[in-house]
Amino acid sequence: MEDREDTTIYKVVVNHEEQYSIWPANRENPLGWNDVGKSGPKAECLDYIKEVWTDMRPLSLRKKMEEEEHKRSAESR
Repeated sequence: MEDREDTTIYKVVVNHEEQYSIWPANRENPLGWNDVGKSGPKAECLDYIKEVWTDMRPLSLRKKMEEEEHKRSAESR
């Protein structure tokens, strides 16, 4: 297998759980994924994701954990 440079231009996409991925820019987004406005070579897109996706937990989990924390805080008063 030959090593070929990946010349594909990618776009960064995000889903309703605020999870990020990359997708070829010339293809329609997968169902449930939206553009975030960043595109370029694969490494550049992955660097962008690394910079902005600082909490890997899905949005629904983060919200649930916040609710539980608020309940605990209210009970300890």
